[in-house]
Parts: sequence; structure tokens; C-alpha cells
Amino acid sequence: MRIRRPQCIPSCSSRQWVDEDEGHFWREKTRHEEVAWEFNLTHVISQRAQCFANAMVGPRSWIGGLFFRSSNKRQGHVEKTSDYSLTPRQEQSLHRLQERLQVPFDETCSYHQEALKALWCAAFPDIELRGLISEQWKDMGWQGANPSTDFRGCGVISLENLLFFAQYYPTSFRRLLFKLDGKRATWEYPFAVAGINVTFMLIQMLDLYSAKPKSLPGINFLKILSADEDAFDVLYCIAFAMMDAQWLAMRASYMDFNEVLRVSRIQLERELSLEDVHRIRDLPAHNLLYR
Repeated sequence: MRIRRPQCIPSCSSRQWVDEDEGHFWREKTRHEEVAWEFNLTHVISQRAQCFANAMVGPRSWIGGLFFRSSNKRQGHVEKTSDYSLTPRQEQSLHRLQERLQVPFDETCSYHQEALKALWCAAFPDIELRGLISEQWKDMGWQGANPSTDFRGCGVISLENLLFFAQYYPTSFRRLLFKLDGKRATWEYPFAVAGINVTFMLIQMLDLYSAKPKSLPGINFLKILSADEDAFDVLYCIAFAMMDAQWLAMRASYMDFNEVLRVSRIQLERELSLEDVHRIRDLPAHNLLYR
């Protein structure tokens, strides 16, 4: 089922600031980290492609050149984003998405309750849910027995995103939920709470509370959204899969989650800035998704 529609409050994010004296050091450190990450992530993705070649979605030629696709004119485009005007169709698409952001999760609403039950059935089809408040929810990665308390961070849209992921890309959903890929840390990220963080990251990255996007990735995404109303939900699935691949590449553990999410955002912004991306499935990382 699909729901309609949370005001997002930044409850899970963290930001770090550095003094100007340290600016050069941190820029160099970040550059080297990102280069190393790109190499590691390409290796992880290549391994996945070999293991699941029969389930690959779309062309496979991106694996070798994922991080070398040209976006030479990007800087010029960035300078012009302030002059960008939305078309009527883009305004409508943005408005509909913003309406979804304004819907809080209401545990007394039968529609929201049914969506939560549908998410459980998608995750654990052979296990009966004993109640909407149950210790069972911790098995999905919620912080407590009542998942509705976690939705206060991003409202119903974060539930919609998780449910869309489970219904449209069940293979990828289950691989992430049950941590089936790669060598994992002793302390792994909690799946459901991580999913809420991914939703919040995308809202920030795309400037979805603004009258219009302020960045090239946001503008390009809005063009995609105006032609495909499911684009945000699919982008969520891509971002979640990318975050998990990054997690493996960094050999991360629980305390590294914010850094993993930050670097994943950087790569997603790069992909949304590519000149040959016109549809959501044109994103190189779309090939991380398996139905």
C-alpha cells in the first residue's frame, strides 16, 4: 500500500565545523578519504555484480567507470542555479512532495497503522506480529517497542520510503535488513533507524523545504521528479543501498554511521550532477538495486 503523506526535524544528524586554520588540513584529508572510498566502493560493487550477475538491473558497463563519468561543465551550471526558474510542472511536483513532508505519523490513524503492518509483513512474512507496540520491532532495527516514536524525526514519508523499498526492491531490502552482504562489524547500524536517517539526508540534500532547489543536484532531481512521481522513493532505495555499500567499503561500525552517510551523500550529489542523467534509472548507483 502507499500512504499520503511529515515535518522533518533533524533528530539524528550531526555536523562538525573546523577553524579556518585547519581548513587546508581537513580539505586534504577529505580528498584522500574520498579517493580511497571510491576505490573501495568500486571493488565492493564489482564483487556484488559478480555474485548477483543474473539479477543485475540495467547496463553493467558502469562498474568500471562509475567514478570517471564526465561532468566537466558542472561548475558553470552551479553558478547559474540561482537564476533557475521552475516550470509549472516542476512546481506542481515539488509541491506534492512537500505535502508529503508535512504529514506526521499518527499512531491512531488506521491508514498509518496498516502501512506499518504492511512493512512488518514485507520484512517478516512468516512471523506473526503480536501488536503495533511489541518488542518484535527491535528485530527490524527500531529503537524501542513502539516504532511510532522513531517517526517523529521524519514523519510518514520515512515509513513510505521503507515500505516502497520493501515492495519494489524486495531482494535488496532483505539483503540490507538481514545484513547478508560482506564482512560485517560486531556493532551494525540498526536498519529501520538508518532508513529514517537516509530520508532526512535526502530532504536536506535536495533542499525540499525551499521554494526551489539551491543546488545542481536538487535542480536535476526536480526535472526527474516532474516526469516520474516515484523518483524520490526510488532515489531513497538507491541512497540506502549506496550507504550500505559504503559501510562495507569503510569496514564501518556503529559509531561511524554519520561519516558513512556524509560520504554517501557526496557521491549521490556527484551522480545527480552528471550531464547524462535524465531519469532516475540513469544514476550509476541504480544498479545496486535488485528486485
